Amino acid sequence: MSEAFEAIILIGRPAAGKSEVIDYLKKLPQEERRQRLHIGPFEEIDDFVFVWQAFEEDDILSKLGQRRHFTTPDYFFQEPWPWNFFIERINLEFAKRLARNPNHTKENTVIVEFARGGDHGYQEAFSCLSDEILRLAAIVYVHVSYEESLRKNRRRQRPGMADSILYHSLPDKKMECYYKTDDWEKLSGGRPEGWIEIKGHPLPFVVFVNEPEKTDDPAKLGPALEEVFGRLWQLWAEPGTAARRLGTAPPTTS
Repeated sequence: MSEAFEAIILIGRPAAGKSEVIDYLKKLPQEERRQRLHIGPFEEIDDFVFVWQAFEEDDILSKLGQRRHFTTPDYFFQEPWPWNFFIERINLEFAKRLARNPNHTKENTVIVEFARGGDHGYQEAFSCLSDEILRLAAIVYVHVSYEESLRKNRRRQRPGMADSILYHSLPDKKMECYYKTDDWEKLSGGRPEGWIEIKGHPLPFVVFVNEPEKTDDPAKLGPALEEVFGRLWQLWAEPGTAARRLGTAPPTTS
């Protein structure tokens, strides 16, 4: 039986294809998924769930005549701090799993999923991730242009399914406000794969280019993910990785 990742940080713009990747993984037989992609039995921690809860809680507060905590009535955030609050929710969910079973990530792959935009979006989000996550994680960034993200975001909208992981869709004004730019290129140095250091933790990363789109066709997506996770596993397992992750050697820059 091949080994598996303990934690994957899956990031990218809204509608980049992250949810479709998760959906594909869920449909693979467990042993095939481990052998081909190095992903074991897995659980997802997606901050969209926490974002949606914030919308619902604010609506309840308004109904009760109380002040909304997170958002305006049209669901824009009143201040920037909720973005980091949602990362802390991810940290809490991850910590609870380890508290229940210290070997949880030895037995399961935990996939942490979120999208961030702006000049400091991912940098700030990563700075809030817990050491527990960072010491175990590898990163997959799903790359699409803003224009492609906007197109796919419009396409996936389904009436009455705004709370759905697969079919939630943002209004164009929110897309432009929050996601027109992101700072991944700056963080990664424009490289397709390599290592980045976050809070003293070296993390391997690979960019999954999903434009032209591959996540709309399982026949394309399967081989693409095998290539992406294969590259990531090579980084994870390359000589010297253990020393880098223990802090006894510098991360690579290639």
